[in-house]
Amino acid sequence: MRIQDAEFICSAVQAKQYPSEFLPEIALVGRSNVGKSSLINRVTNRKSLAKTSSKPGKTQTLNFYKMNRSFFLVDVPGYGYAKVSKSQRANWIKMLQSYLVNRKKLVLVGLVVDFRHMPMPTDIDMVDFLAELDLPFRIILTKVDKVKKNQQEGQFQQIKKAFAIPDDDCYYRFSAISGQGVEALTDLFAEAISET
Repeated sequence: MRIQDAEFICSAVQAKQYPSEFLPEIALVGRSNVGKSSLINRVTNRKSLAKTSSKPGKTQTLNFYKMNRSFFLVDVPGYGYAKVSKSQRANWIKMLQSYLVNRKKLVLVGLVVDFRHMPMPTDIDMVDFLAELDLPFRIILTKVDKVKKNQQEGQFQQIKKAFAIPDDDCYYRFSAISGQGVEALTDLFAEAISET
């Protein structure tokens, strides 16, 4: 699938602010600064559809983007790293959990992880949470271009071991810089929305 039409629809912090259109949704979750916004910009071939920042925690709302007029890609606030108060972080977690638990239109969750680093306990917890909810998910490994080619396979094996998910098909390697993995990812999106 090629994403030819993409537009920002709205930001939301509670269910009544979500889009009312009954379209399938794919959510991108992950720690702060793993490259969710850059991913959105690359797969849509738009430089600034989603705002990127070197400062972790920039995204503080659920941001809904309509793709090809047929589904929503949802950028979820990052967990961890962001220098915010405990109460603000607690609100983010509550917002994320409420969305994941209650959103009937959600067809896939992409757990976005920086390929350069090993998964954190929060990433492992997210996998467990998604499995508990019986939500289909895939792990998207970003910033692959930042790891030397001769080190990539070793890093990949270590990440798989950390997640305790040995199936290669669960992982998607991606680079917003080189474009690696764009086609595989958009094909994944197409497959997910076709099953609704």
